[in-house]
Amino acid sequence: MESLIRKSKILVVDDEIEILNLIKKALDKEGFKNIYIADNGTKGLEIFERENLDLAILDIMLPDIEGYDICKKIRQISDIPVLFLSAKGEELDKLVGLSLGADDYITKPFSIKELALRVKIQLRRSKKQFNVEEKEKYNIIKAGPFEVNDKTLEVKKNGELLELKPKELKMFMYMVKHKNQIISKEKFCDEVWGDDFIGYDNTIMVHIRRLREKVEDNPSKPEYILNVKGLGYKFVIKE
Repeated sequence: MESLIRKSKILVVDDEIEILNLIKKALDKEGFKNIYIADNGTKGLEIFERENLDLAILDIMLPDIEGYDICKKIRQISDIPVLFLSAKGEELDKLVGLSLGADDYITKPFSIKELALRVKIQLRRSKKQFNVEEKEKYNIIKAGPFEVNDKTLEVKKNGELLELKPKELKMFMYMVKHKNQIISKEKFCDEVWGDDFIGYDNTIMVHIRRLREKVEDNPSKPEYILNVKGLGYKFVIKE
């Protein structure tokens, strides 16, 4: 758990600077070292697009974009835990937040210790759920400089461990198992998300971009994850 806490990247969005600083300080005391803060929704979404986050804490009432709308945008691309933090304590508000895909809802004023505990619980649940879903086959697959271990859910390149998020790992494992084959966006959607393809085009492109940043020597000139115009993608390994 200590390693999970230390490595996790957390976004906190709230228009009250005092609350932002209070949460950042409290989480830092608990061992979280990668905390990103934003005092409006626009900045929050910019951080989300730029960083590979593990969890987001969102205020609902923001000056530019409601926390509900930020959650919707996050859910289009990512399944990271989302916690709402709001002065709105009505049951309907909580139901709306949870129906949009949030994982928890905390009402202001709140206990800092309780917030930190809920963050830890959501991170632990997220990792546990992923581990359960992925333990299908227990073998090691090698492809060029890459090595995928199905049992430990680890990916290495030239012996170096790659830090991949759950959806990135599922995509990469699928590509490795189907190396040198064209994989359509529809197939990615079926195998990784388990949903219909409609509306997932941008989601897949974002994950491919993030994967390239981690597995390619030069992401702007990919060697392994290639576009096949009009058909999808191909994970290319020279035998």
